[in-house]
Amino acid sequence: MQFELKAWCAKWWAKSKRSRHFLRKVRGVIHVGANSGQERLLYNELGLEVIWIEPVPATFERLRANLAEFPKQRAYRYLITDEDDRKYVFHISNNEAASSSILPIAKHKQMWPDVEYTDAITLTSSTLNTFVKRESVNLQKFQALILDTQGSELLILRGASKILPEMRFVKVEVPDFESYAGCCQLAQMSEFMSIAGFRERRREAFMSLQDVGTYYDVTYECRSRAK
Repeated sequence: MQFELKAWCAKWWAKSKRSRHFLRKVRGVIHVGANSGQERLLYNELGLEVIWIEPVPATFERLRANLAEFPKQRAYRYLITDEDDRKYVFHISNNEAASSSILPIAKHKQMWPDVEYTDAITLTSSTLNTFVKRESVNLQKFQALILDTQGSELLILRGASKILPEMRFVKVEVPDFESYAGCCQLAQMSEFMSIAGFRERRREAFMSLQDVGTYYDVTYECRSRAK
């Protein structure tokens, strides 16, 4: 069954509006989990320099085409985790790959019953530290890191030890339940970010289901860079 995308388009629009509060305070964004670049118009409106990272080859090609008219936004095809050169089975979902993940679906199925995996490919990972070095990214141009990778956000952060100290803001999509098997949950994320020197600045629920849990967009700000 073809997944109905209307709800997901509404989700991205709402998430984009909620991002304005901190995006106005930065000049550049590293966005991991790009999909097809749904936030590109917002980033362009704010004049931001953007690095998009997307692992799925077909989705990456759509992303690259979508960015053709935005010279300040660049796309890279990488799978980012906490390890370099590890092979993963990457599961591709039926909602334009928006729920694709290295993790099996768990309670996500209860919240979005129509979403399912319909394909899988093997991808080799890189850490964010290695990506930045390999692609000669000038971190002085980027002050915000946005992660939307369907449960693997904490893995990415663990592999970003050299990048986090350069960021003022980190925004993550995170549930307070096991949406994907073994995924990062809100309590784990908040503990990690506190240890890393960040404090929670904003938490907004965008999807809840009784007896399952809630999905949040959470923005953290580096304590030493707060103004």
